[in-house]
Amino acid sequence: MTDSGQKKILIICYSFSGQTNGLLRRLQSALEAQGHLVTRERLATDPPLRFPVGNFPSTIKMMLTTFVRCRVPIQEISPACKEKHDLIILAGPTWSYNPSGPILSLIDRDGPQLFAGQTVLPLISCRGYWRCHWWGLKQLLSKCGAKLPNNMVFSHPNPEPWRTIGVFLKIAGRTPERVPWLSKHYSRFGHSRSQQDEAERFGTILGQALSKGTSLEELDFRNPLALP
Repeated sequence: MTDSGQKKILIICYSFSGQTNGLLRRLQSALEAQGHLVTRERLATDPPLRFPVGNFPSTIKMMLTTFVRCRVPIQEISPACKEKHDLIILAGPTWSYNPSGPILSLIDRDGPQLFAGQTVLPLISCRGYWRCHWWGLKQLLSKCGAKLPNNMVFSHPNPEPWRTIGVFLKIAGRTPERVPWLSKHYSRFGHSRSQQDEAERFGTILGQALSKGTSLEELDFRNPLALP
């Protein structure tokens, strides 16, 4: 903790398609505008994963392996991550109802050293099925000794089943927004500009709460823009 109400915040993130990064840029900007010191660590897979995957068989394989929570190896994180922070934001997408493989690898390898005694606020970017992700992540982080007072969830703003179909096609390297029978139901891939604005608002209220010492459990991150 630093003086004058400034807090030391670490954002650890993995973003496969770039959607999580888009939200975090706005969230981080708002936190820094409140005077907090923010460090962002982006997890890198080893070897790197490619988005889009590029074909249907590889996409199906990816969805099946992520459903059973297969880990994806990651490179070493920077030593600065293992310092004491006032808050850690752990951000990443939902993969087949679960935390992503890189996030799972991070918890397996570095979890006890990284999260023990720390306050951790997950940010979940998802197609829609986030509750299983949250439950599993909460169990894993709690075993590492982390405190999880709240969460932030952003769901892709398209109705089902078109959302699932669109994400599958996008990962496979197609452009569902241009498919005539699908485009009227699936307008775009990923998060909207309004949701990015909402991420900035979340950063503002989070930053204010940290400055004032307000419990993060009291913050209301529910909003139709964040979670349709």
